[in-house]
Amino acid sequence: MSLQAFIPKAFIFSDKLHIRFEVEFGNKNFILFNKSQNINIGEYNSKIMKEIIIYTDGACKGNPGPGGYGAVLIYKNSRKEISGGFRKTTNNRMELLASIKALSILKQACSVELYTDSKYIANAINKNWLKSWKINNWITSKKEPVKNKDLWTELDLLLSKHKVIFNWVKGHANNKENEICDVLASNEAAKKNNSEIDFEYEKLLK
Repeated sequence: MSLQAFIPKAFIFSDKLHIRFEVEFGNKNFILFNKSQNINIGEYNSKIMKEIIIYTDGACKGNPGPGGYGAVLIYKNSRKEISGGFRKTTNNRMELLASIKALSILKQACSVELYTDSKYIANAINKNWLKSWKINNWITSKKEPVKNKDLWTELDLLLSKHKVIFNWVKGHANNKENEICDVLASNEAAKKNNSEIDFEYEKLLK
């Protein structure tokens, strides 16, 4: 009877990496090597994730008024620009939507460096405002309902899928990619035939 197969197996369970080598001989499997090693799952995941750079911006003419968002996504030597506009919205909603639309494009979990000139967004993430809002049932420290809850909820879901670091950059300070996003967002806001509806915002006006 001859040796049939040499079968290496590796799998992750909890916080351990398990490696096992088996040989198949006849109708039986014999384990030659079986070892478990502690690993940092977060570190492991970050090593296999694609590293993406995203720049975002939002604009609004009148605030509230016609608005637009723009984003640039960069992966190695590839880049993608996206934009969109609405007939009536707010600047903060467009800032949020820029991040949401950009992250929504990613088809797998990624490690993302996201740059925004919105302190509203950067502070909500980096100062744990978003975390506190969720704990307090979407009520702020001033005991008021959180504005733009629909978009924050959507963004929060995306943040659970990706590893995202938010960086604040000063607007109109000669940052090339930020300036491109500003042009994209402003051009969308300036379109006279913009018929896209921000339903959640316009619902509040009724």
